[in-house]
Amino acid sequence: MSPRTNESAPEGEPGERSVATTEPDPAPPIRTAKDSPARSAARARVAAADRTTRAHASSTSDDTTVAAAEEETAVDGRNERTEVTEENPEENKKDAAGEERADDSTDGGGPGTVSGEAGAGDERTGAGDERVAAVRRVSASARRWRTVQLVACAASLAVALTAGAVVVGAVRSGSGATVAAAPSAVSPQLLASGDLDTSITALQAHLRAQPKDFGGWATLGLAYVEQARTKGDPSRYPQAQQALDRSLKLRPGNESALAGRAALAAARHDFTGALTYADTVLEENPYSERALSSRIDALVELGRYTEASKAADLADSRRPGVPVFTRYAYVHELRGDVRTARRVLEQALGTATSRGDISYVASALGQLAWNQGRYTDALTYYARALAADDTYLPALEGRARAQAARGDDAAAIKGMEQVVERYPLPQPLVELGELYEARGNPGDARKAHDQYALVDAWIALAHSYGVDADLDTALAAADHGDRGAALKAARDEWARRHTVHTADALAWALHVNGRDAEALPYARRATATGYRNASFLYHRGMIERATGHRKEARASLKAALDLNAGFSPLGARAARKALEDDQ
Repeated sequence: MSPRTNESAPEGEPGERSVATTEPDPAPPIRTAKDSPARSAARARVAAADRTTRAHASSTSDDTTVAAAEEETAVDGRNERTEVTEENPEENKKDAAGEERADDSTDGGGPGTVSGEAGAGDERTGAGDERVAAVRRVSASARRWRTVQLVACAASLAVALTAGAVVVGAVRSGSGATVAAAPSAVSPQLLASGDLDTSITALQAHLRAQPKDFGGWATLGLAYVEQARTKGDPSRYPQAQQALDRSLKLRPGNESALAGRAALAAARHDFTGALTYADTVLEENPYSERALSSRIDALVELGRYTEASKAADLADSRRPGVPVFTRYAYVHELRGDVRTARRVLEQALGTATSRGDISYVASALGQLAWNQGRYTDALTYYARALAADDTYLPALEGRARAQAARGDDAAAIKGMEQVVERYPLPQPLVELGELYEARGNPGDARKAHDQYALVDAWIALAHSYGVDADLDTALAAADHGDRGAALKAARDEWARRHTVHTADALAWALHVNGRDAEALPYARRATATGYRNASFLYHRGMIERATGHRKEARASLKAALDLNAGFSPLGARAARKALEDDQ
């Protein structure tokens, strides 16, 4: 999977020094995909609740009862309403008829986080614990998975995620006090404070008191997008849509909401839509940091790398800062210029002051180091990221990955188990499954199977919230699922965007389906930009081997292991075996 998927740098402060050099040569989150009919019934509760959310979000009625319901839904993060308006009582009754999703909360609380921190004070009995418990129940029920349809898994995961998204409670600040509304609550800069949940709580309180603050609604929408990304909870995306729509209803065409729509589109992997929104904002304000950043992201994820490089240079000249620096670095990394990427990220880390910025940039440096096989450096960067925010998912996942590469399997498995218990996202689920397979203890094969089944459950849930997860489907299913489904998903993703990651996914999906002659051009295209990725080289080497290009295959497989010998527990083992067999 793309190392930058669903990662966006937090909002930065203006005025940082440009990273452009005298030799300026030369980031990521999908459109709605159709759900499997077999899974639709299992998520009837989610769908029934979301019908009401969408109905309220798209309504243009001036009825005050409807407006109040919209505001309360977007502020509190609830996905269902039970009020019946006078305009259309029967329709409202129909929309509210679905089963409730644990929405027993009361007004006046916080955002309902999914990280186990939802309760006031030191209480840990809120949505986060409920979500963790649900994931653990799924894991503990491994024996029943062989007789229960995947739809049940999707339903369990849906309950776990949505419970965290709808509960309203006070979020603790660093001192343990409940956060009250403050005038600064509507400032976008709060999103970079490192305490996103607290910022959301303050925004919610502010908007209850000032429901016509279009800027506050736009900022809340952006905050929900960021929360969905960092918590791995796609149920926040409809709430982000509501808040942004509310902002645009109050002030049509306002820049903040349009920039928010660009961020939301990118988070859902609708990169064409993200580019359109970003360009619309930049026509009015060429210096919008969010729009400049979103434009780079969209161009990168559409595979338009030359344009992305120019966009990064332009953004660096207009709004230098952490968000632009990290994107500038990634564009260079994709072109194989690791030295520049590292230099720019080090500069970004040196200018970072908020906890959110520090954890993000340090994790990006950790990922870059791991990609190059520098595991000790990677662990150092991840330690710095976790010192700033000990709950930061990419750092926790990256640390476990680096530990596995160094041979510390026990620590890696323990760390990755902690990650997936809190955030059951496709990549860590696959990585944990492969760690179990590589260890090979009694029961590990069953444990691995359970992780791969949860990938399908997350993908189904993501689809229900408008996230196009075809790339996740292709990569996971090619090695650990339905190979035919992997090929279909890879083809669908390639039809939308031509990136090095989609080329690699399509190549590997074709390979596992025995279509190596078709796969080889895509495998070569995936490595054509100079991007140094051991998985890409491994895939290319295995495809070259299957097509009779033995000399090229040995070179590619050796390059993969020389670059990053721990790129995958199973892949690295297969690469070594192939080289031994061909001696």
